[in-house]
Amino acid sequence: MSTHRRDFLVRMMQGATLATTGGLGWAYLLRQEARAQPFALRPPGALPEADFNAACIKCGQCVIDCPPLILKLQPAGGLLPVGTPYFEPRTGACVMCPDIPCMKACPTGALSPALKRIEDARMGLAVIDIENCLSYKGLRCEICHRECPIKGKAITLELHPRQTSKHAMFIPIVHSDACTGCGICVKACPTTEAAIRILPHALVQGKIGEHYRLGWTRDDEVTQTFDASAAAPVLEEVANKAAGPVKGTATDYLNDGGL
Repeated sequence: MSTHRRDFLVRMMQGATLATTGGLGWAYLLRQEARAQPFALRPPGALPEADFNAACIKCGQCVIDCPPLILKLQPAGGLLPVGTPYFEPRTGACVMCPDIPCMKACPTGALSPALKRIEDARMGLAVIDIENCLSYKGLRCEICHRECPIKGKAITLELHPRQTSKHAMFIPIVHSDACTGCGICVKACPTTEAAIRILPHALVQGKIGEHYRLGWTRDDEVTQTFDASAAAPVLEEVANKAAGPVKGTATDYLNDGGL
């Protein structure tokens, strides 16, 4: 066999080996991405996770244009899709830039330009660990409340009386309708492990259901009908019996031995 032919075959085998190895590596990354959990905190204006992953081209422009440089790109082998941006509040919270430069830098709309005000961002929701929060233990802290950029709306304080002291407990309460998920409260929390965390809304919020009618939250007329005429005679009969509870009813179950 000639030297040129042997060199050609060697190079061909090397190329095939490299192609196979690259294919296996790429397949591994795709499997990792398919198993990735949507627990990431994305930049302001991010689309829902599935839509965001489909629209994001992993260009890193949002990371470059982030003034405090808190955004990171997910490296290979992690739990998030490779190359997608995220931030970790404990080490770098979103500083709520009014002009939202990261969103403006996104070329695909993965960070939606529909977000006009940074206060309307919903990157996640703050959740308090009441077992380790200093305020819930009766200590004066309130740092999360003081540091919140939407003070008095996203986090408020409730006064709870204490039986063993004249001093009240100042309990922080998070309001989902105002919390942006910026993570400033997480970074400011003085406990060794933050007693307040930012989590995706889907992990911590339920849904009451459309079939419930909460009249006090509606401006329009509640259409549910209620016929009080059927209940009125019963109410009158009970009210007129001033001598005592009606035997055999739930109001006299202690004397009658049951219903």
